[in-house]
Amino acid sequence: MIGRVIDTIGALWVLLTQGVVSKFRFNGDYWQWRTHTALHAKGAPEGRLARAHLAMEYARWAWRMRRLR
Repeated sequence: MIGRVIDTIGALWVLLTQGVVSKFRFNGDYWQWRTHTALHAKGAPEGRLARAHLAMEYARWAWRMRRLR
């Protein structure tokens, strides 16, 4: 349970740093690519809440990968 909380906090940090690096240009090249590759994959659920859930799962994964360094 505490591990999931730490992963969620880390995921929020990952999303924040990605936002800062991309200057929060969510219609820019990086975010368009990320949206099409991760969030619009074949069979991905529709809806804003489902996309937010997928984005958090990606960010948790990215956080765990950063910790492996």
